[in-house]
Amino acid sequence: NCYYNGYGVAQDYAKAVYWYTKAVEQGVAGAQYNLGVCYDKGQGVAQDYAKAVYWYTKAVEQGHAGAQCNLGFCYGRGHGVAQDHAKAVYWYTKAAEQGSSSAQYNLGVCYDEGHGVAQDYAKAVYWYTKAVEQGHAGAQTNLGVCYEKGHGVAQDYAKAVYWYTKAVEQGDAIGQCNLGVCYHNGNGVKRDDEKVVYWMTKSAEQGYALAQFYLGLCYYGAMGVERDIGQAVYWLTQAAKQGDEKAKRMLKEIRGY
Repeated sequence: NCYYNGYGVAQDYAKAVYWYTKAVEQGVAGAQYNLGVCYDKGQGVAQDYAKAVYWYTKAVEQGHAGAQCNLGFCYGRGHGVAQDHAKAVYWYTKAAEQGSSSAQYNLGVCYDEGHGVAQDYAKAVYWYTKAVEQGHAGAQTNLGVCYEKGHGVAQDYAKAVYWYTKAVEQGDAIGQCNLGVCYHNGNGVKRDDEKVVYWMTKSAEQGYALAQFYLGLCYYGAMGVERDIGQAVYWLTQAAKQGDEKAKRMLKEIRGY
């Protein structure tokens, strides 16, 4: 872990892998999990999802919560195994029951979107709430969405803004964009175009395509900022590069301007 995190020594993933490998030979669950992470991310070794799954599986046999969560993610994405949302839910549930905030968040997403389970907004809210109790930024944003849309809870824009604000304090890009939308619509806060631009900029700078699109519109329509066609084109182009169809259409409109 010292070599992996750079604690007391220069960060060196290859040396981390060396020592994790030594530890897994003795059956250390934490090392099995960490070696799986290295293969998952290609840190110190060539990326290999199948080997990541192998080591996560070794660790879950010893009840390691982090490995359970990551194995669930592998099943959810089809990394190193055939995609299987039901198995993703199984492993997220195992980890969530052990208190893993990431698993609680991911399980909330599964219930929110109906992946591997029947869609159930109330259960999504339950698991998001468990995760936000541990300060999980993504769960804070998603709980905000539930309050904004009235999914699993009574619609409450003020509570949506509260949770978005918690998330943006941790730099969550989607939360920043969603808070910007609240300022645009005047939901839970007084409408404020300058704050729209502020939060969209924060989010767009982190690469969130929807915020890049909205920021482009702000510059094009002089909303909360002076009109700047160059900036509009720049941000719409960034969004378009990520496949945002609305941004692509807007660029065509501007270039015909």
